[in-house]
Amino acid sequence: MYKVLGRQTSGNVQKVLFMLEEMGAPYEREDYGRLFENTQTAEYKALNPTSKVPTLVDGDTVIWESNTILRYLAASGGSQFTGATPAECTEVDRWMDFLLAAVNPGYMAAFKGGKLPEDERSPEYGAQVKDLANQMAIIDSHLDGRTFMALDKITLADIACAPILIRCLGFKIDRPPFPNLDRWIATIAQRPAFKAATEVKAAG
Repeated sequence: MYKVLGRQTSGNVQKVLFMLEEMGAPYEREDYGRLFENTQTAEYKALNPTSKVPTLVDGDTVIWESNTILRYLAASGGSQFTGATPAECTEVDRWMDFLLAAVNPGYMAAFKGGKLPEDERSPEYGAQVKDLANQMAIIDSHLDGRTFMALDKITLADIACAPILIRCLGFKIDRPPFPNLDRWIATIAQRPAFKAATEVKAAG
């Protein structure tokens, strides 16, 4: 059985839970994170030197970095969630990489800065959230006429992006409407696996 270490409210943990739920794979989750004051211990750092979540334990195998975990799970029984050829795999992987390289900086700025009074935000906040809106516009354009991010089916691209982009859509930032993103996330949010991954419940 897989073991997921991480708080369920984390978007990156939710990616992993979403994947496991879609696979129908048995797993248990344990609460880890700064809130629980247990990611700075020597024991946890031996598993994950970044002291972040999630960490996946599969027997003697330990994996950290959420997108790496998703790829591991796809290779370990979830191959239907990626491409069947190298070319198809690039259609999935590019959006996972785009999420980290292009979306994540603005996402983190909006996530943290949005909780602060305007006079306490960093000088870069305005430019960062403007860039976030620009990256979201790229995804919105890509989703025009598409139900899923890639390959006309749910893939790692949707699983990686959905828990983060649903938050981005909720940020109170200056941005245009994104009807395709709204439609896509509404479709993903109806999936039982996504609901199970994002509905907060006590760790087992």
